[in-house]
Amino acid sequence: MATNENLPPNVIKQLARELKNLDETPPEGIKVGVNDDDFSVIYADIEGPAGTPYENGVFRMKLILSRDFPQTPPKGYFLTKIFHPNIATDGDICVNALKKDWNPSLGLRHVLIVIRCLLIEPFPESALNEQAGKMLLQNYDEYARHARLYTGIHAIKPKSKSRTGNVDHTNTTAVKCCMEQKNGVVPKMPMPLAPKIENLLDQTADVASSIEGGLTAQKKDSGVSKAPAGKKKMDARKKSLKRL
Repeated sequence: MATNENLPPNVIKQLARELKNLDETPPEGIKVGVNDDDFSVIYADIEGPAGTPYENGVFRMKLILSRDFPQTPPKGYFLTKIFHPNIATDGDICVNALKKDWNPSLGLRHVLIVIRCLLIEPFPESALNEQAGKMLLQNYDEYARHARLYTGIHAIKPKSKSRTGNVDHTNTTAVKCCMEQKNGVVPKMPMPLAPKIENLLDQTADVASSIEGGLTAQKKDSGVSKAPAGKKKMDARKKSLKRL
């Protein structure tokens, strides 16, 4: 049975609304789920955007919400290994939306969209992975090769079925690159997504009601594969995305 003693009832109710909205109208390339035992842990599978070294990959990440959410921002981590300037080797994410630019009015949808935008336009000037940041600035082709290699090894899409049988829709180019660089390494499939949100919405309401009752009684609470055409284009894209 799910327990959410660390979250106040108003936060549980807000999360239920947000998660229902994300489930009914998911952002492009993002699938959200929740932990059955703790609603303060939000999981998301993010598809690598087309035209980037992360294309054809699926990246698992999580957001951890504190008791003070939404007054304090969630903490974000990538669980799937990724070669990216703004994502540390331990998965920690550096994005202003989760730090100095956080606003309590920002919802989970905004946070997830901003994180996916990082895969489109990294910011090497605030790099957590110094190797990736330096490589991006000095040799984009080499950076893209490394990023595609990590994608091919760790974030390859699972096989899907068609009417004629099982068909592998993964990026064969990325797999070939992966196997050439890491002979004998088999690409890892993403873990199954957490339970579907719609199955837990009623549960969140029940938990919120029970917590409220306890409080009343006790008066206590619970880049693309090719190098950019030029520095001017990259700077322009950065300026437009920094507003996120």
